[in-house]
Amino acid sequence: MDNMSMLERFTRSLYRKEVDKVPVCSVTQTGTMELMEMTGTSWPKAFTDPKSMATLAMAGYEIAGFEGVRYPFTSPEIPQAFGCAYSDGTKHSPPHQTDFPCKTPEAVDDIVIPDNFYESPGIQSMIQTTDILRKQMDDKGYELPLIAGILGPASLASCIVGVNNYLMWCIKEPEALQKLINLGGEICAEYANVLYDHGADSVIIIDSESGPDLLPPPLFETMILPVYKKMTNTMKGPNLLHMCGDATPILEPIANSGFLGVSLEEKVDMAYASRVAGNEICLIGNVSAADDLLLHSPSFVKKSAKRCIEDGVRILAPGCGVAPYTPLVNLKAFVAARDEYYMEKGLL
Repeated sequence: MDNMSMLERFTRSLYRKEVDKVPVCSVTQTGTMELMEMTGTSWPKAFTDPKSMATLAMAGYEIAGFEGVRYPFTSPEIPQAFGCAYSDGTKHSPPHQTDFPCKTPEAVDDIVIPDNFYESPGIQSMIQTTDILRKQMDDKGYELPLIAGILGPASLASCIVGVNNYLMWCIKEPEALQKLINLGGEICAEYANVLYDHGADSVIIIDSESGPDLLPPPLFETMILPVYKKMTNTMKGPNLLHMCGDATPILEPIANSGFLGVSLEEKVDMAYASRVAGNEICLIGNVSAADDLLLHSPSFVKKSAKRCIEDGVRILAPGCGVAPYTPLVNLKAFVAARDEYYMEKGLL
C-alpha cells in the first residue's frame, strides 16, 4: 500500500476497501479568491470558459494540495438547456436563477429532453473542460481522480418549476413533479456517462432538493429513491451523491440507493452516520466550509479534520462547496491534517 496512487486510494475508498490513509480532497466546488489571483483566472469567466475553468480547477491540486481535481464551480448547465434563465455571476459569486419555464402542472407535459441538449453552451463547456483536464492530467502523469459535478434530478425539477412550486407540488401535484424527477434521472445519468467517456473518473450528483430540508423523508423513499436506483444502475463510472442540509433522517435509504459515496454537510453527525450507513456506502465530508474552513484558524481546521477521520469518514472533504474567501492557509492545513492524524496514531 505504500505505493498507492491518489486515484487508487480514492477509488478503493469509494468501494470501502482497505487503504493506507483516507483521501483528502473536495468533491464540491474549490474556487477561491487566492487561487484565482495565483492562476491569473477568475470568475465569472471560469464558470463557462473551458480553459479558465480547467486552470482554476487544477489549482485545487497543484496549489491547495487536494488529492483530486474537481470541476465546475457552479452547475446551471442542465437547467439552462431546459430553458431556465440565469445571471452571469460575478468574480465574487456564482450565477443565480432568474426565471423558470414550467409555471403550471399542465406545462409539465411540454418539458422534454431538448434535441440539441449536447450542443447547448453550458454542456459543451463542461465536455470541453473535461477533455482539457484529462489531457493535462495525463500529460503531467497525475494519477488522481478527475471529479465532475452535475445537478441531480430533484434539483433539476426544482429549477424547472421554481422552488415555491416544487415545495407545493410535492404534496398537491406529485404526479406532475414525479414526471420531471424521472426525466431528470434519465438525462443526468446519460450526461454523466458522456462525461465518463470524455475522461472524468467520477461524477458527483448535487441533489440537495431531495433532502429533508425541503422534501419530507417519506417522499424521498417514494419519489426519489427509485430514480436514484435506476440512475446508479445506468451510470457506468464511480458515482457520488452530495446533499446539503441535515440528511440524517434518510441516511439508510441513501446507503441503499446504489451510489458508492455520499458527501454530507456538517449538520450530519458523522459518527452516527458511520454507525447507520458506514458499512453500506462511502461517507465523505464533513468539515464545515462556511464556518471552520472560512472563519477559523489553521489549528482549528486541523482539529475539525482529524475529528472527521476519527468519526469514520472514508474520504475527508469539506461538507459543502469551499467559500470563495476561504484562506489558502486553511485549505493547506485541512490537507496536512490527514497525514498528521496518521502520524499521531503511529500509522505513518
